Amino acid sequence: MRSIDTSVDRADIADIALVASERDVLLLWMIFTGLSVFALVLLWRYGLIDLMIASDRTYISSVIGVLYIVTCCHCFLRTRAIAREGAAATRCRALLSTPDGMAALTSEHPRLPDGMVTDHIRNLVTKAKAQGGGRIDQTLMLRALADRLRGSNGFGAFASDTLMKLGLLGTIVGFIIMLAPVATLDAADKAAMRASMGLMSDGMAVAMYTTLAGLIGSILVRIQYYMLDAATQRVFSDAVMLTETRVTPVLEARHER
Repeated sequence: MRSIDTSVDRADIADIALVASERDVLLLWMIFTGLSVFALVLLWRYGLIDLMIASDRTYISSVIGVLYIVTCCHCFLRTRAIAREGAAATRCRALLSTPDGMAALTSEHPRLPDGMVTDHIRNLVTKAKAQGGGRIDQTLMLRALADRLRGSNGFGAFASDTLMKLGLLGTIVGFIIMLAPVATLDAADKAAMRASMGLMSDGMAVAMYTTLAGLIGSILVRIQYYMLDAATQRVFSDAVMLTETRVTPVLEARHER
């Protein structure tokens, strides 16, 4: 009895440590977003945000800003979902590390925390029962698990590319605005020259501000979704190690007996 209690205590300690490591992903995203918001507040405090909005007559920079905020909200939801899946997978590992947990695995309805990894384990149990013996091949099931874990993470690449393309679109529009007065420019008309210089300055401002907003937004989105993809990969790797070292050997041995 004492050895069982010791194993349970060790599993609880590992559970707490690994859940904390998975939730570090959400904490890292919050730190990164907090720094980004702090930089945005500084830019607004010194009037650079107002200057960009006033100088960009096409409002492409504003569209880039709105799309970036929407993308950050999506990344937060996905990061929170992956953190929860990682915590559930860790609790599964802690439960299956105990004799009671292994007994629950071989029962008709194993009691495990809800999550995608748990669904994968239950599907393995169902497959082992239907197969009736032999080696359990989970290649296709792992592919399905990977697709489910990734979910809509691909939206990050789409959003990053869209921000970059919007910045380039603003560059082209800005140069068009800047070069439009050149065709009708009359060097003898000083008033027309001053008006043309004003239009050229406005076009250059549109080109520069939209390009800058697109590049910065694309880089920040890439960083966020890189952290999200890394966390997703860790959860998937933990699921593979858990099923290959603890679940499938028990199921195969049960059917052999």
